[in-house]
Amino acid sequence: MTTPHASQPAQPAPMAGAARVLPQLQGVWRGDGWQQALQQRVQPSGHALLDAQLPGGGWPLGAMVELLQPAHGHAEWPLLLPGLAALMQRSAGQVVLVAPPCRPFAPGLEAAGVAAHRLCCVEADTHPGAHPGAHPAGDGAGLAWVCEQALRCRDVLAVLAWLPAGLPMATLRRLQWAAAAQGRILWLWREASAALQTVASPAPLRLRVETELGEPGEGGTPACLRVQLLKRRGPALEHPLKLPLHHWAWQDVLQAQALRRTRQAGEAQRWLHGHGQLLPAEAPALQAAAHTLG
Repeated sequence: MTTPHASQPAQPAPMAGAARVLPQLQGVWRGDGWQQALQQRVQPSGHALLDAQLPGGGWPLGAMVELLQPAHGHAEWPLLLPGLAALMQRSAGQVVLVAPPCRPFAPGLEAAGVAAHRLCCVEADTHPGAHPGAHPAGDGAGLAWVCEQALRCRDVLAVLAWLPAGLPMATLRRLQWAAAAQGRILWLWREASAALQTVASPAPLRLRVETELGEPGEGGTPACLRVQLLKRRGPALEHPLKLPLHHWAWQDVLQAQALRRTRQAGEAQRWLHGHGQLLPAEAPALQAAAHTLG
């Protein structure tokens, strides 16, 4: 058996070679570099408790944020409205909504500082008899394609998407890559069952959100959003956050509703007084409508 000469260079260990190559690869995140997220460009969420726990202090720009909630949870707008309003006031452009479960309520959005005319809503096709917001089988690929195209549009600020729970991991990786390449936020809403998937999500930030109604009356607990950070760049957060709801917005919503009812009642009254040739069957219906709206 021959012994190598002392001056012969040692062969590099495989791990040493990997350590040199990995930092040069795009799209590979290293766990020991989580503090770099503190320098990432972010959009503050508008919730002080949440921003204190998010890397960098807000929603990461150029990333997919995966938000999980129970079926029919409807925690989207209370969570996103403050940050979305600030983003839209700071920058021009459209916000694209992909397959929202319900049509946005324009007076509520306006009251919270979100201009409804700057929202572009892409509705999903549902088969006859499906409940509102249901996703037909096999439409996930098409909706994901819409998200990718929206992220590539230079006039788009951000994308909110409600996609099925059973998306292939390759589709999720493609969405994360599109958001990172374009420097835009993709808020991806999915049902809470997606948390049971065995393969790790490519989203750098993953939250579970649900609404707690609280207890009414004096001494009762106020309603809040219960937010659990399932994944972030940094140490784990053991306990969920409880974010107070922004009740100020609902006062403006109610005022907007009252103004709309008053305007509609006035239009009904003018119709009654301005059309003397109403059919007998039409007059009671219009009178009832005017009484109800008033």
